[in-house]
Amino acid sequence: MRNLIILFAFAILAASCEEEKGYFLSGTIEGVEDGTNVYISEISEETERPAIIDTTQVQNGKFEVDLEENNQPNLSFIAFDGIEGNIIYISEDEEITIEAYKDSLRSSRISGGKENRALNDYMSHLKEVNRKIKSGRADMKEAYNAQDSSRFATLQATEQEVKDNDMVFRKKILKKNQDSYVSLMILMDMLNMKVTPVKEIQEMYQNLSEDLKQTTLGKGLEKTLEQRAIVAIGNKAPEFSAPTPDGSELSLSDAMGKVTIIDFWAAWCKPCRAENPNVVKIYNKYHDDGLNIVGVSLDRPGQKDRWLQAIEDDGLEWHHVSHLEFWQDPVARLYNIQSIPATFILDENGVIVDRDLRGDDLETRIRELLN
Repeated sequence: MRNLIILFAFAILAASCEEEKGYFLSGTIEGVEDGTNVYISEISEETERPAIIDTTQVQNGKFEVDLEENNQPNLSFIAFDGIEGNIIYISEDEEITIEAYKDSLRSSRISGGKENRALNDYMSHLKEVNRKIKSGRADMKEAYNAQDSSRFATLQATEQEVKDNDMVFRKKILKKNQDSYVSLMILMDMLNMKVTPVKEIQEMYQNLSEDLKQTTLGKGLEKTLEQRAIVAIGNKAPEFSAPTPDGSELSLSDAMGKVTIIDFWAAWCKPCRAENPNVVKIYNKYHDDGLNIVGVSLDRPGQKDRWLQAIEDDGLEWHHVSHLEFWQDPVARLYNIQSIPATFILDENGVIVDRDLRGDDLETRIRELLN
């Protein structure tokens, strides 16, 4: 009996030691010199960017660090001195093991904790989707070069089917894992893909657990969704006023037509300049029917001359405004511009009816609205 009590006591002690280990990170990496610094970062709530929270070093191809316990999961990263890229994982109060590959950090294996198991499943799915699309694109290139339009169209349809199935898979994960951190990552990916209406993503976000919404990524996603909703299709475009090339102020309401394009661009933006001839053609064709354009430039401070020269060189004979504050331009921030070119198409009431169309798609939409 006494022996049983002793064994039971040892079992309790062992369990207690395991629980005290908490958030513990260990890993292996081959081909890295001893003393190489390893940086552990996570998303900071203040900056919403990765911030280093601890460091360790590689010794004999191994590294480990005992980290402060987390009240909630967070998107985290491991980086090594002299090695490009990083390893993405989710911090948990668990022992997390990393098998890192020097030549491909993104292919490293992560184990430990239910959140990282879910992350592994999601990343495996993404790799398979990307593999299928990459393979299909190579086949499309061959079909295009062979002028096989029938096969090309079939491959296009197959790619769309892959994308549709991917979206179905994501929504299934979201429905089954409303308390999993990976659901936040999926919603953020869907938002950045710009194929799912913001309102639909907001509804899926509201179905997540309150604990998830209180994480750093959860709060950041909610904030981003609110910003994107302001300029979502179906909402009235936010009013703004900004300096014109001659120094006066122009408001959006003063520049409206039957159809209005707000075109975010810059003299330094090569894709913008490449699209300008098409926009000029459309403007010249439909301006007399009621099409107006307001160009909002994200040119840098002190480079007004480059902005004006680009307007002249490209023949952009419509309204132009800019604060010359690069990505900090107040109008760009109001419209949550993350990349350019970016366009918003407004109807005569100032409601956003479409966005980010190019080439023939842009002209077709303008013609539909004016007719």
